[in-house]
Amino acid sequence: MFSKIPMPRADWKKENMKYMFCFFPFIGTVVGGLTLLAAYVLERYGFDVNFGAVVLTLIPVIVTGGIHVDGLLDTSDAMSSWQERSRRLEILKDSNAGAFAVITACVYFLCWFGSYSQIISRGSVDALFVLSLGFMVSRCFSGIGVIMLPKAKTDGTVAEFSRNSSDKTTRNILIIYLILLFLFMCFINPFYGVAAFVTALLIFTRYRHMALKYFGGTTGDLSGCFLCLCEVGMALVLALMVNFF
Repeated sequence: MFSKIPMPRADWKKENMKYMFCFFPFIGTVVGGLTLLAAYVLERYGFDVNFGAVVLTLIPVIVTGGIHVDGLLDTSDAMSSWQERSRRLEILKDSNAGAFAVITACVYFLCWFGSYSQIISRGSVDALFVLSLGFMVSRCFSGIGVIMLPKAKTDGTVAEFSRNSSDKTTRNILIIYLILLFLFMCFINPFYGVAAFVTALLIFTRYRHMALKYFGGTTGDLSGCFLCLCEVGMALVLALMVNFF
């Protein structure tokens, strides 16, 4: 459901869907762990900075199968259409990629490539560790959004899983995760930790406003869009900060 990692096939029922969002952030643990491992191997064997940046950029896509990037591109097409709400929701479901989706994909991956190039070239291990935790932070906020925000549609994956989740318990667990992650990030580097976490919080605030104003609530695509923007936003901020701290 959350990644391309092979898992036993699940028969989703109300009982085993209650707490599934509590496990969503741990996909970020896998992404972050692989990012750190790949960064170590690339540095250990002297690979070029640009090659390393490409490898690190592709890791989240390989682990997740690009499901969240799909949401980013669909949302880009919907927002760029400047149509009424019902039409925007139709565009989200359209499997065809418009011109704005292609442009967004190029900008998105260039931002990742540039951020990783900057961080690697500066040799900032702290920034890489903070960003690796950021993959969990983004999924905690995304899960909270799915649980707490109104649903733009009564059908669809997000609406179904949200209906069957234990909202209060799951929300509280995700908040506890966020507190612990914030503390870990600040322990690694206070400047990087605060900057990355505040960036994620601001992007979540913007995502909430956008989802309610333009779509009447959240959907799976909007959640994926937020996750992508949250992660690349943290990467860009950290890439800028490695010049000064």
